[in-house]
Amino acid sequence: MTRKQNGSPGTRSSFGKPSERTPGGRTSDSKPPRAPRTESPKNEPRTNRASHGRDRHRGDPDLVTLWGFHPVREVLRSERRTIVRLLATDAAVGRLAAEIAARELQPVIVSNDDLAARLPRDAVHQGLLIEARPLAALDLDDLPEQGLVLVLDQVTDPHNVGAILRTAAAFGAAALITTERHAPDLTGVLGKAASGALEHVPIITIVNLARALEALGDRGYTRIGLDSEGAVPLQTVEVAKATALVLGAEGKGLRRLTRENCDVIAKLDFPGPIKSLNVSNACAAALTMLQLRAAADPAA
Repeated sequence: MTRKQNGSPGTRSSFGKPSERTPGGRTSDSKPPRAPRTESPKNEPRTNRASHGRDRHRGDPDLVTLWGFHPVREVLRSERRTIVRLLATDAAVGRLAAEIAARELQPVIVSNDDLAARLPRDAVHQGLLIEARPLAALDLDDLPEQGLVLVLDQVTDPHNVGAILRTAAAFGAAALITTERHAPDLTGVLGKAASGALEHVPIITIVNLARALEALGDRGYTRIGLDSEGAVPLQTVEVAKATALVLGAEGKGLRRLTRENCDVIAKLDFPGPIKSLNVSNACAAALTMLQLRAAADPAA
């Protein structure tokens, strides 16, 4: 390094010795600037051992990446997706040997460090990562004439949406409807939180939620908006054979047009001092109440 001395025509080298300035502006004892270092690309190994480094598929919109035992197992079992490749540790392959054999897959054997390098920090991968194509798109015409449908009004947190999907699968929901914008991607963190439910709950993505709610009403669905300030307790609402439960984002709740396109705005009537839950817990409580209400009225 050289340092310019104010008021002096020359420079002093980093070793403290005076030096001459060359016509090019560089001191006589300084080195020419180095060219940027480049590395030649390395060929990928031809074995089924994965190389270290950034996942070359990351960012592909036509690729869904899921990790963890339950999400990967359900992808293998459901056979609804086209699988691109399965990365797994030796131990994890043993745990899913039957499912892997049934799909006639040749997994890429990796280490835990290989997987960690490809995933978000602190991701719990359990030795498994699968890359697959997205599920086929669905629309409102694919809904059954009867059943319970969950509708999300701009719920953006992937952990909450994943937990809602898991609850929906447990209660046998016919579908989940979400918006195209202000919604998390159906992959990664959401898939891990859903614990395999992505493969079992049909998901319909719509552009305009108010119009979708209108369409549900035209199809005979009773639309129940859930809000802590609702007019009636949820357990008193009559449960129809075709019901849409509408859930809003935490903090914002249901938007005005969403509320206007619901048949009733109900609340969870809790006996304790805390009257509200986060949206995924509220969903579980609401589905429990609706199921008990339906069981009490077999004619519904």
